[in-house]
Amino acid sequence: MTRPLRIQFPGAYYLVTCRGNERRRIFKGSKDYAIFCEILARSLEIYNVCLLSYVLMPNHFHLLITTPEGNLSEFMRHFNIIYTASFNRRHNRVGNLYQGRYKSFLIDVDQYLLEVSRYIHVNPVRIDALMKKSQAEKWGILLKDDTSSLRGFLSVNKRKSFMDYGRILDRFGGDNPAGRQAYGRFVKSGVTGRLENPLETANGSSIVGGSDFINWVKRKFIIRKSHPVREQHTVRELRKEYSPEELIKHFSKLMKTEDLIQRGKQSTERAMLMEILYRLCRITQPEIGKLVGGIDHSAVSLARKRFRQKLMVDSELKEQFQSTQERLSQMSKVKT
Repeated sequence: MTRPLRIQFPGAYYLVTCRGNERRRIFKGSKDYAIFCEILARSLEIYNVCLLSYVLMPNHFHLLITTPEGNLSEFMRHFNIIYTASFNRRHNRVGNLYQGRYKSFLIDVDQYLLEVSRYIHVNPVRIDALMKKSQAEKWGILLKDDTSSLRGFLSVNKRKSFMDYGRILDRFGGDNPAGRQAYGRFVKSGVTGRLENPLETANGSSIVGGSDFINWVKRKFIIRKSHPVREQHTVRELRKEYSPEELIKHFSKLMKTEDLIQRGKQSTERAMLMEILYRLCRITQPEIGKLVGGIDHSAVSLARKRFRQKLMVDSELKEQFQSTQERLSQMSKVKT
């Protein structure tokens, strides 16, 4: 029996889920939740994956992500291996933590992105023990729950630095008080026993979308039955590799400045350059430090962290950052 096809391409959106082996717990306390998020944050950075929503249940988790580099398998393999090893060390156990491989559903972003995000956020109150509670009671439970990303959508003070809230909130008018309130109302409307599971629209496949989207995926990515293989090969596009020196030149032209990499130079643009070098060139923080004036890796890490924090509260900066990344990503592939 062949394994389900892993459809991968740059810019794809997925709901990814893993369940504990024999439905056992994968979180045994607050320490496990915290370490899971730390490992998740590092993995998102390493593989340039964007996290749009998540929920951590006692014996499973759901992640809504997008992969600009079409590298879902690499990301999940790294993330699951690291967390399993960490969990096993803390709890003096060996063997698999999860029940088989992770499950992934390719999401039609135009039709189902919001439905999937809401489904993730109401997951904690869709258990049998809470089914008889009122909508108000369930909503109150969700507002106190720190094991999902919901609270960060409703309050800037509750945000996690590894989350991308803007892609969802943009559908509700933006990352502003009105947009956050609108998203809250949308999620609250699903806190009933009647909310349909959007994953059921996949009908046994791994694609959640309308007929046009499904047909496009089949035409572009799914291998015909007339070419059987033991296990379907991953469909992907090779990511571009950029020369750091060339990227710095292009970035400096876009920013209309030539002194970004001078030692002692401190600016938002310089921090943005460090973040883009890390994402697009796949080089280490010590290597970035050498390129931007000979600073050490801890200074690079701090600058990048402060920059990402600014992105969460400054919509203009976020738009500039995304635009700059897109323009730089159009560069021809150059040899390092």
